[in-house]
Amino acid sequence: MGDGGRVVEGVSQFNMCVPCLFGLEGLCADELKRLDMQGVRAENGRVLFAGGMSDIARANICIRTGERVLLVVGGMRASTFDEMFEGVRAMPWERYIPADGEFPVKGHSIESKLHSIPDCQRIIKKAVVERLKSKHGIEWFKETGAKFQIQFAIMKDAAALYIDTSGEGLHKRGYRPVGNAAPLRETLAAAIVKLSRYRGRGMVCDPFCGSGTIPIEAALAALNRAPGLSRSFAAQKWPWLDERVWSDVAQEARDREYNGSYDIWGGDIDPKCIAAARENARRAGVSDCISFETAEAADFHREAHGGFIMANPPYGERVMLPGEAEEIYRRFGSAVRKLSDWKMYILSSHSEFERTFGKSAVKKRKLYNGMIKCDLFMYF
Repeated sequence: MGDGGRVVEGVSQFNMCVPCLFGLEGLCADELKRLDMQGVRAENGRVLFAGGMSDIARANICIRTGERVLLVVGGMRASTFDEMFEGVRAMPWERYIPADGEFPVKGHSIESKLHSIPDCQRIIKKAVVERLKSKHGIEWFKETGAKFQIQFAIMKDAAALYIDTSGEGLHKRGYRPVGNAAPLRETLAAAIVKLSRYRGRGMVCDPFCGSGTIPIEAALAALNRAPGLSRSFAAQKWPWLDERVWSDVAQEARDREYNGSYDIWGGDIDPKCIAAARENARRAGVSDCISFETAEAADFHREAHGGFIMANPPYGERVMLPGEAEEIYRRFGSAVRKLSDWKMYILSSHSEFERTFGKSAVKKRKLYNGMIKCDLFMYF
């Protein structure tokens, strides 16, 4: 690999960061601890940890509630562009980016003096180029090799620099090429399943299943199937991260899967959503675990004693008016009050959900569905 042979020389541990939706930090940290990662620490909107090369693959393939896995290159104060340039140039980019690597820059700045994103991108790119020129001994970077996406995050003049190992966000499992009009992010659906403490025992029902995300994530959890087994990651193309690392971690994950029969049901009033849900379940390899049915949520009933209802009903924001959502909540609330000993986990941003549903939640948890602030209403 020429000069690129120096990449990650002597590096056995990497500091890493997993961004996550607000409210999911504790769940994501717990996942990383269960994977035996070191130094796991949850902060607002992210979880930090340390690990080796195999842990880069393990985190990408196995975590359900994180958005991506970033290598932490460094951090500094950056209130001027000169400070930013010198700070970025001092970071060890040559450890990760080979001489032919492609290294675009993107990021965000919040409540900071350096608020122009294009200017930050330009300065960071220039600083990385200057560092790599001196370390790789070349003057021009063709950037024809693997992609090393540089990300920056500036908050109140404190800048953090990363390299993205994931590529597409981890919520893109590969089973849902097309969602419904207001899809639920897969990582948030997985979080709802985790918060319910569903372990494959008992019936799971989603009367507002849309494209099937909650039932599919429930099936993946019941099977203990790693969510990233059916997709690829940016770091798989990195020359210093052996492909065998990825295949070994994937096989390790497959060896931990369970075999079993599960009772998971998804219903939706829209036949097109049900058709999409069935196709998504097939893509995810869990179609034998789930039954989907065109059904009206207000008519929901089950003879079974006990089970889980997990649902993301319309909020009255994106696909219908607030009054229409309230009527759905009233009718659905009347239906489920006839059930015996069911646990319910219902996500909504509607301020009048409990009143129109007809019952106050035992517990509520603040979560974000994209940029929409929601509550997960829990009924035991």
